[in-house]
Amino acid sequence: MAVSRIVPDFKSMSLEAAKAFYTQVLGLQVVMDHGWIVTLADPGNPHVQLSLMTHDATARVVPVASIQVDDVEASYQAARAAGAEIVHELTEEPWGVRRFFVRDPDGHVINVLAHD
Repeated sequence: MAVSRIVPDFKSMSLEAAKAFYTQVLGLQVVMDHGWIVTLADPGNPHVQLSLMTHDATARVVPVASIQVDDVEASYQAARAAGAEIVHELTEEPWGVRRFFVRDPDGHVINVLAHD
């Protein structure tokens, strides 16, 4: 399995205020907005991204990072084999990703995903 992208996920109390901050201060642009999660990217380097979230649409916790992999099934099986805590089971989400949340040894919740 290979990692293709890592995006930090910041919990936000106000998406509008956070969007304004990151667009005005850092020049990032909104590349995705689902109302509860907004992803911003650098216009000159679109792989440099940051997500802001008020909550997660299907999970009970906001992860600290989203890690996109080429084989989410293999990552899920590896996490289970390692005895890691699965916080959100492997799920096909309506917005076109297959993902699960896992807790790392320091307690950080990571969103591991693959796009359909």
